[in-house]
Amino acid sequence: MNVFNPGVAALALTSALRLPPSPEEVRAELERILSSPEFSVPARACAFLRYVVEETLSGRATRLKGYSIAIEVFDRDENFTQDDPVVRIEAGRLRRALERYYLLSGCTDPIRIEIPKGGYVPVFSWNVSNAVELTPVGPAAAPEISKAASFSWERVHWLATATLAVVVCLTFAYWASSQLVSQTSLPSARAADPEGPTLVVAPFADLGGGPEAKLYAMGLTEELLSILPHFKELTVYGRETSEALPPQVAPLHIQQLGASYLLTGGVQISGARIRVTARLIETENGAILWSQTYDDDFRSRDIFAIQSDVAAQVATVVAQPYGVIYQADIANGPPDDLDAYRCTLQFYAYRTELSVERHAAVRDCLESAVARFPSYATAWAMLSIAYVDEDRFGFNARKGAPTSAERALAAARRAVELNSDNMRALQALMTALFFNQQWAESMEIGERALALNPNDTEFLGEFGTRLALGGQWQRGAELVQLALDRNPGAGGYYHTVLALTAYMQHDDQKAVAEIRQADLQKLPIFHVVATAIYAQAGMMAEATREGEIFMKMSPAFIPNIEAELMKRNIQAADRARMIASLRKAGLPVPSDAPSGSSVPATTSDMPSSE
Repeated sequence: MNVFNPGVAALALTSALRLPPSPEEVRAELERILSSPEFSVPARACAFLRYVVEETLSGRATRLKGYSIAIEVFDRDENFTQDDPVVRIEAGRLRRALERYYLLSGCTDPIRIEIPKGGYVPVFSWNVSNAVELTPVGPAAAPEISKAASFSWERVHWLATATLAVVVCLTFAYWASSQLVSQTSLPSARAADPEGPTLVVAPFADLGGGPEAKLYAMGLTEELLSILPHFKELTVYGRETSEALPPQVAPLHIQQLGASYLLTGGVQISGARIRVTARLIETENGAILWSQTYDDDFRSRDIFAIQSDVAAQVATVVAQPYGVIYQADIANGPPDDLDAYRCTLQFYAYRTELSVERHAAVRDCLESAVARFPSYATAWAMLSIAYVDEDRFGFNARKGAPTSAERALAAARRAVELNSDNMRALQALMTALFFNQQWAESMEIGERALALNPNDTEFLGEFGTRLALGGQWQRGAELVQLALDRNPGAGGYYHTVLALTAYMQHDDQKAVAEIRQADLQKLPIFHVVATAIYAQAGMMAEATREGEIFMKMSPAFIPNIEAELMKRNIQAADRARMIASLRKAGLPVPSDAPSGSSVPATTSDMPSSE
């Protein structure tokens, strides 16, 4: 029920009747925003806001398209296409920052600057929430009329006319405000969001029935996390974030993560029967949008068909307003074999831990799986990554030909041959090409996968990392930041990459802040990055500590540092910077490793550093 508030209605009416804010008033508000500590955004987001405001005030609002903003704010070249998500990403971040600002320190500002969704043209309006207390209407507030004042019918006529005008205007304002409230409270309001719906998959619960129930609960969760990101209109929070949640997580907690929807459920086995329950919840109000119970014969192993159906239903319910037409592709899906299924689960567990102890067992299991099921594309992609880890981490490396990198590339190409739209296969191929020094083709595959699905969190983080290491530090950081926003559970890895990008862009303060948030103690590469960052920032005690840890974990790296950095496609000038920092930290870098400005050009086909 709407309660009529004459004060608010009158204030809204007064605001509506005022002339729009002048350019000078808007510019003053812009400076208030940019100088406020509550408006905490990167420098490019500030430049973005200033650019769109000035262009609008100058009468050039029609030029505010993604293309012009990308070129003039984000330094993209004329080959920029909408496949590059930088403008859309930063616009969403800017909108959220403005909303936060006006909820906090900006609530008393006289003017509001907003960027409505669906475009980049800002809107300038008077801040209705910045209200002066209205004088109450009624006898107690009526102005005293001097007893000496002369009575006239003209005054009565004027008062009657003014009163009638106020009543009419307040009635109109009440009607308009009630219409606005009713429209903004519609459940379908989310469907107008051009950035698309966001979903968290909670771990499916083991509801009893022995080890098979636990296995299927884990497997169903993992497969949904792999299947659902195939829908490019749907953003699915990453695996690490899901793993950190309890199976019965509250929708309110998911809303605080920024996700619109929660998918949850459970698996129960009784004798030869399996029951899977699944439900989709809108986090804003806890409403169950869809639920389903599947009962099947456990011996038939129809869990894979159930996975496909759950994914189809969720995609239809969540993303249908965005044009998704779900088509199940089970031709290259998981084989109907529990042992092969366990291999994929072991791989996910290994990727979370990244330990040399798990690596050998997972690699051997995947080799057995693809030998028995040669059309299992996802297993080929996983095997490719396991081979890459032999090369980059030195995990259980096999000597002789073909090399680890060559085996990784062959496995990845096989995965893509089997399923050219499989995101894990494309990710594996991009990574294998990268470590085979085939930069141009690696980035070509990366751009293709990004266009295929710009919302796949796992891929965004991997592609951003590859771009950054190849010298495109800024664009890489933007994609990794997006991956972090959509998968905060993987913060350790993403913060390490963001720390390295800040270090390479000479922002030592940010590099230190990011590396302190990373804390990947089990991963050697974390310690070498931390060593360089702390040494460059003059924090020698921290640099010495991290350097000693790294030398114990990976003693062969520093003696071959030039080759190790080149293997990761780090360009000559960037290699020199890191080598100089590691020398400063006291690590035994070979004397012939270049660390000055006169470094030879790399022979790879990488583009010049940005």
